[in-house]
Amino acid sequence: MTIIVAGTVDVDPARRDEAIAAGRPHIETARAEKGCLHYVWSADNIDPGRIYVFEEWQSTEDLAAHLRADPYFKMRDTIAQFGIRGADTKKYEIRRSQAVYDKTGTPRADFFEE
Repeated sequence: MTIIVAGTVDVDPARRDEAIAAGRPHIETARAEKGCLHYVWSADNIDPGRIYVFEEWQSTEDLAAHLRADPYFKMRDTIAQFGIRGADTKKYEIRRSQAVYDKTGTPRADFFEE
């Protein structure tokens, strides 16, 4: 089972790019942690203060270990320095996944392979 963490963090728009740059060392450390498949902070192209967070973990246990680890606390402390105005992140259990495009290259919303 895969765990996805996805959401947004809103910071002072004048400092968003600085916040993303300051988070880079923590992101790199998280990416090296056991079970981390993806860990990304990215800027919203329209909202100048919004950062999107996307993480993918191999298991709940791997995410739990990350949330107890020093890099997580350093990341949290780092982003807090940039005037957090709001945050909304959620975790999801993924029990099934599949490519969006089928063998013909057609995008599909349904799960077309068993």
